[in-house]
Amino acid sequence: MTDDILTHRSQTPTLLSRDRLPVDGEPEILSLRPTRIDEYIGQAEAVETLKIAIEAAQMREEPLDHVLFHGPPGLGKTTLAHIIANEMGGRLTITSGPALEKGGDLIGILTHLEEGDILFVDEIHRTPKTVEEFLYPAMEDFAVDFVFDKGVHARSHRFRLNRFTLVGATTRVGLLTAPLRDRFGIFRSLDFYNTDDLVKITTRSAALLETAITEEGAMELARRSRGTPRIVNRLLKRVRDYSQVRGDGSIGFSTVSAALALEGVDEAGLTPLDRRYIQTIITFYSGGPVGIEAIAATLQEETDTLVDVVEPYLLKIGMIVRTSTGRKAAEAAYRHLGFRVQQKIF
Repeated sequence: MTDDILTHRSQTPTLLSRDRLPVDGEPEILSLRPTRIDEYIGQAEAVETLKIAIEAAQMREEPLDHVLFHGPPGLGKTTLAHIIANEMGGRLTITSGPALEKGGDLIGILTHLEEGDILFVDEIHRTPKTVEEFLYPAMEDFAVDFVFDKGVHARSHRFRLNRFTLVGATTRVGLLTAPLRDRFGIFRSLDFYNTDDLVKITTRSAALLETAITEEGAMELARRSRGTPRIVNRLLKRVRDYSQVRGDGSIGFSTVSAALALEGVDEAGLTPLDRRYIQTIITFYSGGPVGIEAIAATLQEETDTLVDVVEPYLLKIGMIVRTSTGRKAAEAAYRHLGFRVQQKIF
């Protein structure tokens, strides 16, 4: 049972074996995931916290405290949920906030959890309020309350659940309600990876893919991956394809440069959408400040895409500044795209 992962995508869960779980449409991405906490690279503080909590829970022979991970997409929140399940020896049930449309969806999952199981809820901040209220007693008292009949005939019944661990993941921690956030015992933020850790991840992934890569190639790939393991693994596969078709099968600096030029990823790791975002602020709105809704309308992109995917990295590397009056392009953005730096752009 511990070798299976229960995945909930709609109202009907399906059982998938761990080595065939599809992620981002590419089944083999799972083989690149570390399965044990000692194999995990980066996020040292979060990993150390988890190590201590897992060991303590195992010593007491009780489930791990509920865990909340927050941070930009692709930094390892789902991978850590898999690792927690492996380390604790429990079955992992995966769902997401938007998939839990009704309280019955959540109750159906909770009542099927066994002792020590792990429930992973991705994008937990998007869980409907009516569904979220069922989580409160489930997390605190391991119970759910049912109401039968209506009016004067209404009766309440409390159903006891097996003790489980809820692992939540969110890219927008500020949208979580205080009652839900306060019920998590372990609360960790995941930040962008440094280049050294990404080089280690690239080298490890290349070995698993049986692809030869030079130190310079791994460094260049890591440098252009926006500090994100998911992106470095995705780009590694595209560079591997390029090297097999246009090269000798090995990955070096020149191969990475040529392959990523085709992908539209520049030396700073910016994608075409990143560059269009910056260009829009500079050319359409004179460098800002400008509201995110105006930028999204000009680009014809969803606001959530810009806030969750584009902006975090641009803010991290100082390309844009977010203020109370809107977004502004920083001097680094002007120089990177070849625009003349305006005077007093702030």
